[in-house]
Amino acid sequence: MKPHSFFMGVLLSAAFGNAGAQAMDGKAVFTKNCAACHQANGKGIPGAFPSLAGNPLVQGPAVDVATVLLKGRGGMPDFSASLSDTDIAQVLTYARSSWGNKAGAVPDTEVASLRSALQAAQAGTGRLSNKH
Repeated sequence: MKPHSFFMGVLLSAAFGNAGAQAMDGKAVFTKNCAACHQANGKGIPGAFPSLAGNPLVQGPAVDVATVLLKGRGGMPDFSASLSDTDIAQVLTYARSSWGNKAGAVPDTEVASLRSALQAAQAGTGRLSNKH
């Protein structure tokens, strides 16, 4: 590899790698845990699972939508025991910035503080800990 190509790669990774990695990880978490109900396009299934695209709750205060993931709501399960603070932050960041949504990123420290305040279960760390 040429030195200038390597240097450009390092600069691009530093500039975009973290945000890009978070978005990709968030997409993977969404695909594994959310897409079956809310669909890969974020439009849900009318009458059964709400659309996340254009959803005011998803685009509103991060604490509100994070609470739904940590405690459940209506027919939606609570993901507190199966998703880590980082997983929740990444999937929320992905949903809040996909399908035309324009809300900001959610830091994992905010999810951790909320989990503690809600006294929500801690995510398991075992190989088979993800129940969803």
